Amino acid sequence: MRRKDREITETSEIIAVIDRCKVCRLGLSEDGRPYIVPLNFGYSFEDQSLTLFFHGAHEGRKIDILKKNPQVCFEIDCDHELLEADTACGHGFAFASVIGFGAIEFITAAGEKTRALNFLMKHQTGKPIQYNYSEAELNSVCVYKMIVEEFTGKRRESRRKV
Repeated sequence: MRRKDREITETSEIIAVIDRCKVCRLGLSEDGRPYIVPLNFGYSFEDQSLTLFFHGAHEGRKIDILKKNPQVCFEIDCDHELLEADTACGHGFAFASVIGFGAIEFITAAGEKTRALNFLMKHQTGKPIQYNYSEAELNSVCVYKMIVEEFTGKRRESRRKV
């Protein structure tokens, strides 16, 4: 990381950033060309291992790419604020972001799908409800996870006094 002064070094602080963000941009590669898609997500951080969970249709370009090449990267960001200055070049932007790399695995077992969807619902709603899903509901959705192999966090603080 070029700007070491902006690196988030504490894992707990990186997880706090992930917790505040609701959209994850997943970067895929198809025949050497990048393809980026924004997704709602859920996550688990257990035993120092980060896993991101996603869901969507069973078919489409994203799924086709992932089946051919499960190696992906992700980016999430939040805490955006324009930092104004007297000159154009003096302006900046406050933010917090996390970037990581890993591989996608498709989830097919009903119990694991339920667990993944509940992580997604908890993250998006902020409510730790354990939902139940019918067999038809579980079969109607493609659920997959990213096993994150490495991730880093970065931020630029706001100038606002809190």
